[in-house]
Amino acid sequence: MLNIKDQKENGTWICALEGRLDGNTSEQADKHLSELAGKDEVTDLILDLSSLDYLSSAGLRVFLMASKRAKSKQRQVVLAAPNDGVKQVLTISGFSSILQIYPDRATALDTLGS
Repeated sequence: MLNIKDQKENGTWICALEGRLDGNTSEQADKHLSELAGKDEVTDLILDLSSLDYLSSAGLRVFLMASKRAKSKQRQVVLAAPNDGVKQVLTISGFSSILQIYPDRATALDTLGS
């Protein structure tokens, strides 16, 4: 199961993912992020992973597609606050060299805001 909550903070959109991002939930997440990317008021996007319990290769694809959509509009998607297990998946898969990953939401906000 995956819950997704959006909020805007200091002009930046934050999408908090809670639960599991895997083959069963990746379509839901991809659709949600695609809809967000289509909104003019959404600029840069922080994906808050602090409550994400599990990340599979299907979830990695969701992150990659979200990043590609953002880049096509001169925007960026960054990841924030992954737990140790999710961080390990991001590192082993090489995603830590593809996407910016911040230790927490505040650091991501500060970096995007500057």
